[in-house]
Amino acid sequence: MESVSVTVSSFISPSFALNVCPLKLSPVFSLPSFSSFVSNASVAAASPQPKNSAPTRRRSSKPTKNLTLTTPTTPEATNSAVPPKKVLVPVGFGTEEMEAVIIVDVLRRAGAQVTMASVEPQLEVEASSGTRLVADTSISNCSHQVFDLIALPGGMPGSVRLRDCEILKKITSKQAEEKRLYGAICAAPAVTLLPWGLLRRKQITCHPAFTDKLPTFWAVKSNIHVSGEVTTSRGPGTSFEFALCLVEQLFGESVAKEIGELLLMHNADDSLKKEEFNEVEWFFDCMPRVLIPIANGSEEIEIVTIVDILRRAKVDVVVASVERSTQIVASQGIKIIADKSISDAAESVYDLIILPGGVAGAERLQKSRILKKLLKEQKVAGRIYGAVCSSPIVLHKHGLLKAKKATAHPSVIGKLTNEVVNGTKVVVDGKVITSRGLANVIDFALAIVSKFFGHARTRSVAEGLVFEYPRS
Repeated sequence: MESVSVTVSSFISPSFALNVCPLKLSPVFSLPSFSSFVSNASVAAASPQPKNSAPTRRRSSKPTKNLTLTTPTTPEATNSAVPPKKVLVPVGFGTEEMEAVIIVDVLRRAGAQVTMASVEPQLEVEASSGTRLVADTSISNCSHQVFDLIALPGGMPGSVRLRDCEILKKITSKQAEEKRLYGAICAAPAVTLLPWGLLRRKQITCHPAFTDKLPTFWAVKSNIHVSGEVTTSRGPGTSFEFALCLVEQLFGESVAKEIGELLLMHNADDSLKKEEFNEVEWFFDCMPRVLIPIANGSEEIEIVTIVDILRRAKVDVVVASVERSTQIVASQGIKIIADKSISDAAESVYDLIILPGGVAGAERLQKSRILKKLLKEQKVAGRIYGAVCSSPIVLHKHGLLKAKKATAHPSVIGKLTNEVVNGTKVVVDGKVITSRGLANVIDFALAIVSKFFGHARTRSVAEGLVFEYPRS
């Protein structure tokens, strides 16, 4: 048996720190990078296959110290001489949207050719927290393709829908037989892979709620675990770690580190997770109502994470498209269907309006006259509003950040002329909340839950996500 528990990489922040059992680490430590662990697990570096070679990836018994980049780090820069790494991410009714979207988004950023395939009769899939995603194709169209990696998102009943798909079972079983990479997160290791017989003699992890379904001898409690060709992880809150672990196995340590930095998963002091100024209570006598406007080019990680976490906290969330269609194409190509158009959404009043980021998406949001009117009314009425990533620029240009402290993505923060707070994940100033975005958006959404409902409910939501959150 070849297995490894993944440890902390230099580009992952403490809030994403992996639980390595049974070691207890002191606050100051230095550990080998992930590549040395996958090498000891005999996971070979990604490299182009000779033309006459079989598609099966064979692993050397000798440790490989350096994983080298063999594929460009962006899909646009793909060299036709080097076949792109092909990845399959299946989805079904009830799939966990954070897990599916983060996996697809991160792997596409790394240069992988990712296919999101529906196991349902239709391409549109309603995920576990109500987000409607549109898959790239049907799973039946993938049955004769060869993938470098198959990654199963979790969620219920999504994991059951994947388990009951015979086509997906055959594809994944062949993947395992031919020693190519596959993985699963959350409920999927226990609910999907285990019944298929693909976890024999493998050490695995999964969401704590499903750990009792795993064979006791093979179950581990680490957030990420690599055992031969299979990688498993615990839940939505570990999705970034899971996706980066897969990136490293496909492309090498340097690419994983680069993508981690792009996602803002740097080392950071826990005290800088949130700063609050001019503190006021966000009080509501009924369930808060939140509007999330989206556009073509909006960042899908931010849309889906905010919606998912707020709905877990029992917030009434409305997703509205500023485009002519309710379906938008997000920044990494994922198709999302909004609940309604912005014109229909404008007929209601919202306790909070949050703008997701994405450079192209922020530009589209800024051009929406209806959204501009809603935001102006929000400020005049003394209601709450905010933005993440590049979208604080939208608030700034509409004059909604005057005399307010705010933060934004490092690439745009210099364009804010108000008093900026750099290096902090989330900034709250009275009734305005902003964030750096991407991997920081989990902290952002939990900060909103905390302002709405207090610490106890926020911690409960974080535990469901398997996301580290302070006890008090």
